[in-house]
Amino acid sequence: MIRHIPTSRFYLLFSLFVLTFFSTAAQTEDFIFADQTFQPGSKSQILIPVKAGNDSTVIPVTVFHGLQKGPVLGIVAGVHGTEYVPILAAQQLAKQLDPKELSGTVILVHMANVEGFLKRSFRVNPLDGKNLNRVFPGSEDGTMTEKIAWTISNKIIPHLNFYVDVHAGDSNNDLRQYSGYYNYFDKPEVSNKAKEMAIAMGFPYIVQFGNEQSLQEESVYTSREAFKQNIPAVDIESGRMGIVEEKYVVRIQDALWSLMQHLEILEGTPDAVENPIVIKKRTNVISENNGFFYSDFTSGDYVKKGIKLGYITDLFGNHLSDVICPVDGVILYKTFNPPIEKGNGLFNIGHLE
Repeated sequence: MIRHIPTSRFYLLFSLFVLTFFSTAAQTEDFIFADQTFQPGSKSQILIPVKAGNDSTVIPVTVFHGLQKGPVLGIVAGVHGTEYVPILAAQQLAKQLDPKELSGTVILVHMANVEGFLKRSFRVNPLDGKNLNRVFPGSEDGTMTEKIAWTISNKIIPHLNFYVDVHAGDSNNDLRQYSGYYNYFDKPEVSNKAKEMAIAMGFPYIVQFGNEQSLQEESVYTSREAFKQNIPAVDIESGRMGIVEEKYVVRIQDALWSLMQHLEILEGTPDAVENPIVIKKRTNVISENNGFFYSDFTSGDYVKKGIKLGYITDLFGNHLSDVICPVDGVILYKTFNPPIEKGNGLFNIGHLE
């Protein structure tokens, strides 16, 4: 028996269907980035070319464009090519994210400094010997490192609503993992959003950068360039000594996942720490000599002003000087292997209030 639906009810049901269909279909639109168009629910791997003089390189990026409307999050790894933990975390995250589950868009830069990664170059780009995280906003007509910085500053960051720069302790650096954000008093809304992002990532230590009235000088650092463009920006530091330890790779993935939940790009509740330790000021301890550096302290150790942190010897092993702690605090990172030059950093100590 065929059941007939009254005409008035049929038109009502049909109208509801049409409204539902177009409402769902209109949740998001194509995303335009790097001169390409990305459809809703798509995952795309692209290489952004960078050319400076006779040198050329690429920036590998995966674009996840969700089915639902939402913010655009930029994640950048590999600003320093031998900080392997963030690079591997980005690679694994790219395999886990499903664009069909996203509300918004994620632009994932797998590594900003490809040549530094391939050539195992400590901190600098081997094509010009410059540190990418010291040249922002870069220059369109500059050397390769400056051109990479310019490309990120002008071709990637302006598309974003939120920004994350992911780092680790390099091959001379024993590091206590933490998140950080930029805090300038004349931009309270941007600063507060960044603080919420840093808390949402679940690290027990949060470092505030800036803490000044305004940012007047050049950005220099990649995440500070995002802040200058009024985009809430945070840093992750996780990993140590330039080695790959799976627990730190996973920690970065967890932090980014939690952040995306906080931003409502992903469903779920962020794994925030209720009462993180906020560090508003840091002190660098600098070597006064060339030679060998010795210390039994490690990152995460609490230290007191006046205690002996270590000592320096000359090239023959003769004692030159003791290293004395200048403040009470916690060691965020330190040089852990012997070679040291005059003017190099030995410790970075976070002040505890």
